[in-house]
Amino acid sequence: MNAAIAWRERKAIDFRGSSWITLGRFVGTFGGVWILFWLPLSQLNLLIGLSTIAACLATWIAPSFVPGRRALISTGLITGITETATGVGGPPLALVYQHSPVATLRGSVALCFLVGELISLVVLAAGGHLHAKQISPVLTLCFPLALGVIASYWARHLINEQRLRRFVLVFAFVSGSLLLVQ
Repeated sequence: MNAAIAWRERKAIDFRGSSWITLGRFVGTFGGVWILFWLPLSQLNLLIGLSTIAACLATWIAPSFVPGRRALISTGLITGITETATGVGGPPLALVYQHSPVATLRGSVALCFLVGELISLVVLAAGGHLHAKQISPVLTLCFPLALGVIASYWARHLINEQRLRRFVLVFAFVSGSLLLVQ
């Protein structure tokens, strides 16, 4: 899915920002693996859930901004940790690009996810955290995923910047809340 979206939105991707995010993501992935060994999942979910909700509320009232190098690297670091340890990495990426044009948000986030997922899979496999029994659930989701990608070609024209920003903030808030109740 991320490859298809990144390809479709390739002209709007923020390659500079995506590069800084990927650098942070690479480092954060090792932090995520370390957390898997040392921190109970319930405590990790609490930490990430509360910080996601706090970031969401802070950005809701903050003025529009263009993320700089530090914000992008920090976002990558946080995403690497959270995506590797819990499978939830979208909210920080969505929040950092919330004031960007819709195509830039979609394409840049998709590219960051694609590269980051490959990094996480390699690191998790090297650490012995990937198993053959995980393949079957992935395969069952391929058809619905393909339908979603096809539908996204149509639906992407329905969402403007204002609606997308609201959706991003609600998505981040709900994601953080779901981590709290797990």
